Amino acid sequence: MWYRTRLLAGAVITVFLVAASCDSDHLQPEDRTTRDHTEWSYNATIYEVNVRQYTPGGTFSEFREHLPRLQEMGVGILWFMPIHPIGEVNRKGSLGSYYSVRNYLDVNPEFGTLDDFKALVDTVHEMGMYVMMDWVANHTAWDNPLTVEHPDWYVRDDQGNFVPPVPDWWDVIQLDFSNTELREYMIEAMKFWVDEIDIDGFRCDAAGLLPLDFWAAASAELKALKPVLMLAEWESPTAHEHGFDMTYGLSLNRLAGSIVWGHAPASAVGYQISYEVSAYTEGAYRMYYTSNHDENSWNGTVFERLGDGVEAFAVLTAMIDGMPQVYSGQEAGLDKRLHFFDKDEIVWGDYEMGDFYTTLLNLKHENKALWTGGRGGEVEWVHTSNDEAVFAFTREKGGDKVLVVLNLSPAEEVVTLTGTSLAGSYTDAFSGVAVSFGGEDEVTLGPWAYRVFTASIR
Repeated sequence: MWYRTRLLAGAVITVFLVAASCDSDHLQPEDRTTRDHTEWSYNATIYEVNVRQYTPGGTFSEFREHLPRLQEMGVGILWFMPIHPIGEVNRKGSLGSYYSVRNYLDVNPEFGTLDDFKALVDTVHEMGMYVMMDWVANHTAWDNPLTVEHPDWYVRDDQGNFVPPVPDWWDVIQLDFSNTELREYMIEAMKFWVDEIDIDGFRCDAAGLLPLDFWAAASAELKALKPVLMLAEWESPTAHEHGFDMTYGLSLNRLAGSIVWGHAPASAVGYQISYEVSAYTEGAYRMYYTSNHDENSWNGTVFERLGDGVEAFAVLTAMIDGMPQVYSGQEAGLDKRLHFFDKDEIVWGDYEMGDFYTTLLNLKHENKALWTGGRGGEVEWVHTSNDEAVFAFTREKGGDKVLVVLNLSPAEEVVTLTGTSLAGSYTDAFSGVAVSFGGEDEVTLGPWAYRVFTASIR
């Protein structure tokens, strides 16, 4: 939901000030607790699926035709925005919000049937990919049957009326998680999708607005069924102590915008990474992105927000220690704000950024240095002669090594890279050209340019 993004935007400044006190070039501390995750997730990329806007009909069956393309692009996990029936009472727009859930145990008939979705999940699994559902536990539609069957499960005002979580969310009403029966119902509903449909995880909407002990209980019961992946739409180290594998990298996303608009230097990226490594237990997944449904519809297209830095920041989100997320249409260079409550189909064209994402995501999948959750290499800062404009780092693991150099400025930069981790022979991941570095090397980068070099040190 978009309003939290605004509330957390100011956190970047605080984080930067705290992190700036960290001087270490080595951005990964020692002696911290490692946590285990489902085995298939360590080298995966999340792709957010907006079913309504994906195809002319906006159906599961039509989306299914895109699976081979997404598999080839290197996508590992398909996160489906809420697929449940949408409330009609107080509906926003002509089609309503995905996040106004009328029935937790069924699918939106506009998308197809429950059997259609089950067949889609089965096909995704056959292709070696996985499925996450968007789960909206905090609130329901006004016409969800629970309002009649269990009105005591809802927050009420002094007059006994149902109330929205915040005034702008007037199409939904707040659930009361102090109610034990509600908690049991919600967990059983989530278990239905794991047991009956065989999904592989949940992206939990507004996770921080619910009691964390609820999520801990839900996660424990779900993981007893199968090793599901739990993603919190929230940015808090505490969430990882209550059943979540992964949290949102909101601060890095906001920092990217600050850099583009000249409010922060490139070196702030290094300090932000350093802060997150110190704040989160080792192995805690962080999800990084340049766009998603909230950003696109409410804050602007990726081009509006990041300008010519779109590709450079996409490279950053895929190459640091975390799980990258790509939104529907980004591979087509999506340059419009998709309507949230009405039909507004993505224009695919010739997938103008398809090759870019294919290179990036497959590299993330195959290169062990880029894996996450303690399986990949430590991020080691490579100092440049202009750290205000250029951020560079290496990662190394299991015989694989990467060197990433990003010009996060609108001017051409000629910089000298200096660092003990730098030396070696590499291949440019995008051009295939062989390059050697000795430990103190000059590199010329155009405005917002990026270079990704890979090496095998087996």
